[in-house]
Formats: sequence, C-alpha cells, structure tokens
Amino acid sequence: MNKDKIREELTILFWIFIIGSIAGFIFEITVVFFQKGYFELRQGLIYGPFIPVYGIGAMLYYVVLNKNKLKNKLQIFLITMLLGGLTEYLCSFTQEKLFGTISWDYSYLPFNINGRTSLLHCIYWGIGGVLFVRFILPLIRNLNEWCKNTNFRFITAFLVLFITFDIVMSGMAGSRQLERKNNIAANGYIDNFFDEYYPDEKLEQIYSNAKTVN
Repeated sequence: MNKDKIREELTILFWIFIIGSIAGFIFEITVVFFQKGYFELRQGLIYGPFIPVYGIGAMLYYVVLNKNKLKNKLQIFLITMLLGGLTEYLCSFTQEKLFGTISWDYSYLPFNINGRTSLLHCIYWGIGGVLFVRFILPLIRNLNEWCKNTNFRFITAFLVLFITFDIVMSGMAGSRQLERKNNIAANGYIDNFFDEYYPDEKLEQIYSNAKTVN
C-alpha cells in the first residue's frame, strides 16, 4: 500500500471517528430528553459535541465490515453487537483506571458485565451496526474522492489538530481532577492552571453523567 493510500485510509478513519462521536452525542442527549423530559449535555471531551466511545465503535465497524464486505444482516448484527460491547467495556475500564470515574453503570440491568456493558446495550450496538452498513458505509466510500480535494484536506488537518488538543486537554484535566480527589497538592504551573480553569465544578458540569469510583 503506497503512502497516498495509507493517508487516504487514515483520513477516512478519522472522519468516521468524528461522525461517530457526534452521532453518539446526539443519540445521548436525545435518549436523556425522552427519559427525563429535558436536554442534558453528555460530552465525552471538554470541547465540542464528541463522545469518543461511539467514534471508536464506528471505526471498528468500518475496519471489520468494510474489509469483509458482509451482506447478511444477522451476521452484521452479531459481529457489531460484540464489537460494540467490547468497545464499551474497554472504554469504561480505561476511564476508571486513568481518571477514577465512570460515565455509565449498567449494574441495574440483567446480563450486565461488571456494569460496563449489558446485553441490552450490545443489542443497541448491533442495531447500530446494521444501520451503519445500510446508510453510513455507502456515504463513507465517497470520501475517497473528497480526500483528493485541497480544501477537504485543509479542513481535515485543522480538525486533527483540534481533536488532538481536545483529547490532551481533557486527559490532563481529568488526571488533575483525580489528583485533587486524592488530596495531592498542585505541583507547578500546569497543575495550578488546571486547578484554576478546570476545577471540579466545571468538569462536573461538562461531564454531567460521570461518577467517581470509590
């Protein structure tokens, strides 16, 4: 595979991550609206309407389904059901280990796995996989032509820089929050910066559904 093809595939994967993260954000606030009767932001990063777990799941959908070119809906459902459940579990596990918090807990549901995923939510992932193949995958394949457009490349480069910054800032803010909860005093300019501009109150507002794990 030549460099241009590799760049093209990476660009497609990046945009799938962006689309999946935004779609997940819209899905989450819609679900909350119907459950609670009001809108509540469910961000996964400090800046922007992104929930990375959905973006990661969408990328896995693309890598597995596009490569194998499956057409049987039951196969697609079962494969994406497992992929989504695994993604959800690993993201929850990683979040807890890195930041001492979890953003979802399905312990109250039957057939859950350590509260990190459940049969019901795996079914949701499976349905999402079928819809992904039916409606999203054909559109994504058109990105091959867009990747050759100079303006599209510029927008992609800008977004890559923004998302990288967003992820780094979110990770550092979450890490410093964990230190505060463990009564670790600020040590240097960076710690003081996050204590001043990203205190617990602000992070709790951004990550409204995150809970501290004791």
